Amino acid sequence: MPEKLTPQDDHARANFWQPRPGITWQWQLTDPPVDTSLQADVYDIDIFENDRVIVRLLHERGCRVIGYTSVGSLENWRPDAGRFPPEVIGKDYEGWPGERWLDIRHLDLLAPLMRARLDLCAQKGFDALEPDNIDIHNSDTGFPLTFEDQLQYARWLAEEAHSRGLSIGLKNAPDQVADLLPYFDFAIVEDCFFEGWQRSMLPFIEAGKAVLAAEYTDTGVDFERACQLAKELNFSVILKNRNLDAWCALCSDSP
Repeated sequence: MPEKLTPQDDHARANFWQPRPGITWQWQLTDPPVDTSLQADVYDIDIFENDRVIVRLLHERGCRVIGYTSVGSLENWRPDAGRFPPEVIGKDYEGWPGERWLDIRHLDLLAPLMRARLDLCAQKGFDALEPDNIDIHNSDTGFPLTFEDQLQYARWLAEEAHSRGLSIGLKNAPDQVADLLPYFDFAIVEDCFFEGWQRSMLPFIEAGKAVLAAEYTDTGVDFERACQLAKELNFSVILKNRNLDAWCALCSDSP
């Protein structure tokens, strides 16, 4: 019988990019083309809206590139939107027109669609995946999703990403850090300093895995204070507009 690998063993034997604490990053999902002028170690950009050329350009500049896609919601403007069966499509995602929640319990129906997205991410040369809306079980989706449903889906996504040579980040989901830390290579968090749950992500730092943090201009966050805390915790924090256009403020920009 072949040896059964633990997530830690699998990660140790694989050749994944491992983002380390303290790296710098930029996150741009709208307002194309991607502004490559910001000096950052990592760019996080959309897998559908960007081609191999921009990924290659960033690689030539010495940057790593994370590919963004939603794994917990259907965005009706995506080229594969018509392939999602009606039974997995739930309530509207409040505040985001054209977006609806997905029933992640139906992995038999979602798996081919998500595998195709992961294939696209790998084919375009991305180093890693940002799986948006993975933190879904507490949302008003229209489905009775549980903590365990979310956990199983997240683990499956991590295994699928790793099988393609992609690193994968845990997006928010502070209540699942203990369960998912062995499976995920870094974390991406939003509003954690404004909302005060930043220390929930410290296990990533303690494991030598980066925490990429974004705060937003529309919350009134004290960004100077967030920068102070980020330095203490070794988080990588930026300030962004909510629509994630090219504008970005770094801690070096704060007074």
